[in-house]
Amino acid sequence: MNILTVMLQAQGDYSMLIMMVAIFVIMYFFMIRPQQKKQKEIMNFRKNLEVGQSVVTAGGIYGKVKELEDNVVVLEIASNVKIRIDRNSIYAEAQPVSK
Repeated sequence: MNILTVMLQAQGDYSMLIMMVAIFVIMYFFMIRPQQKKQKEIMNFRKNLEVGQSVVTAGGIYGKVKELEDNVVVLEIASNVKIRIDRNSIYAEAQPVSK
């Protein structure tokens, strides 16, 4: 009887391990992987910036790229108003505003 009890307890330990692995796999495919894909898309966008492109910064400032340096981007946010920002603070391409 003792051997049967030990085997049943050992089976319970494995099922807990299997459940923890399954939870990790589910979290990876529904949370971690999509976030990594989004980060790669943003990095590729920042790397392929072009002069004249309309962008949005992480702070919500809309502007047009006027100059590109290594890690600095010069944005024109109004006529004759230019700001220098870090390339990593550019978030996305600005969508045209419809009225």
